[in-house]
Amino acid sequence: MLDLTEKTVTVVGAGRSGLALVRLVRRVKGEPRLTDRRPAEDIPDRDLSALHEQGIVTEFGGHTRDFLDGSHVLVLSPGVPFTSEIVQWAREMSVPVMGEIEFAYQFCQAPVIAVTGSNGKTTVVNLITRVLQEAGISARLCGNVGYPFSDYCRDGRDYGYYVLELSSFQLESLLSPGDPLVRSQAARGFRPKIGVILNFSENHLDRHADLDEYFAAKWRLFQNQREDDYAVLNEGCARSRERAGELKARTRFFGAGQEDPQRAGNPNHAVVRLVAGILNIHPGVVNSVLQAFEGVEHRMELVRSLHGVTYINDSKSTTAESGRWALSQLPGPVIMICGGRDKNIEFSPLRELVRQRVKSMYVIGEASDKLRDTFAQVVPVFGCPDLRQAVNRARDEAAAGDSVLLSPMCASFDMFANFEQRGAIYKQIVMELT
Repeated sequence: MLDLTEKTVTVVGAGRSGLALVRLVRRVKGEPRLTDRRPAEDIPDRDLSALHEQGIVTEFGGHTRDFLDGSHVLVLSPGVPFTSEIVQWAREMSVPVMGEIEFAYQFCQAPVIAVTGSNGKTTVVNLITRVLQEAGISARLCGNVGYPFSDYCRDGRDYGYYVLELSSFQLESLLSPGDPLVRSQAARGFRPKIGVILNFSENHLDRHADLDEYFAAKWRLFQNQREDDYAVLNEGCARSRERAGELKARTRFFGAGQEDPQRAGNPNHAVVRLVAGILNIHPGVVNSVLQAFEGVEHRMELVRSLHGVTYINDSKSTTAESGRWALSQLPGPVIMICGGRDKNIEFSPLRELVRQRVKSMYVIGEASDKLRDTFAQVVPVFGCPDLRQAVNRARDEAAAGDSVLLSPMCASFDMFANFEQRGAIYKQIVMELT
């Protein structure tokens, strides 16, 4: 385990995860400092105040090589790529580099259940957490669900399990078994007791060079597992089937013939049952949780019905595949609101489904032109300058029996802080409709 007593840890990124890292470093008696490319005026006042009150040394408006002087380790927030200049400086200066998940894991005192995949992660980790809690096991949900792992390591509480949702951004930085830090036993490689890859589809090609690189990041989840751990894989994912034989962990498959655990037949329930079975949790407990589960916020969330029109918030949809699933869940005509920051994914495979299900489409954000070019031949597409106008125009067009669906299929960062803010604003606008 890393001994950071009175040692300097440089954290990159002043977002939610970066601030959690600063708090963790202080809990383990290290000396955190923080650097962010954004100018100080772009950092929320409450966060700046907290940093200054704690006496944290900070650098805003860009990174400098000198800021790394004296650093024992450099820790990256999930949004910071390994190609960043500060990472290259650290390597030249022989400063070890870790991601937030790997760093927090050094101080984790309970086994980990880790879930990744292109779609469905949030639903599955919420269900697993609730099943554990219903079975009387203390479980902490964290990771890529708004609760940084760093905030719950060495926090003075005893957990039976950590249940982590992990994105490819968080997985790509995991230390390999051959990393000098791991070989020397100065650090532990991230090793989930149960690792799950739900599915794999085109996503994050604005970050990863191609699909092979994207899948490789996901597959790193299993690299430090041992013979008494479990790897849970989708039988319908060809890439997972092809590589399952190389894993050291015990392999379990779910959802034969299903690439997406959110599709008909609810294979995500199969994942939860499989994980519960590994942990010897009674099926009756699982059934109780599944029957009571009403979904998660911003994922096919019913906002309201007004004049016979149903308004759905699916702001968490950031891929074409999640948009496909959303459309497949709605029976009647759909007025679709989509758009945002393009992630270099291909929308054209959705043309036929859009032609069948969508009455009209209102597009917003940076991806508007791409969406219009893709779908204008199969459905009326209208550009809108902002979300409010899109909702208002959808309301004006909608007839009783229609659904107005916000399913962006794009990242939120061109217009919003995150998908949660996008969904919250959509719900606010919808609730103001008369």
